[in-house]
Amino acid sequence: QAQLVESGGGLVQAGGSLRLSCAASGRTFSSYAMGWCRQAPGKERELVATITWTGTSTYFADSVKGRFTISRDNAENTVYLQMNSLKPEDTAVYYCAAASRYYAKRLADFDSWGQGTQVTVSS
Repeated sequence: QAQLVESGGGLVQAGGSLRLSCAASGRTFSSYAMGWCRQAPGKERELVATITWTGTSTYFADSVKGRFTISRDNAENTVYLQMNSLKPEDTAVYYCAAASRYYAKRLADFDSWGQGTQVTVSS
């Protein structure tokens, strides 16, 4: 399994932007799909975005489509989540995840998880 470490969370005002990073180690980074999910207090974990191991295809939840982008740098073993036009409802702990497959679009597809980074959006 991959070891994943997220960074870049913090407090931002509504309408602002944040960029999350996830550094991966362990198995060959370029051989698995990557994703970001989030969990707000009292809510279920929600898949936010995924990207194939080649970076050519992406998936976004409807709630973030048009505001978030996901990208990866296989040379640096890092995946990013650029979050723009943030809303208070985006407040959550954001987790990076890795899947041992080319493409993943369900939480159940992922088999490695990071510890999470808190994102708080104030109104």
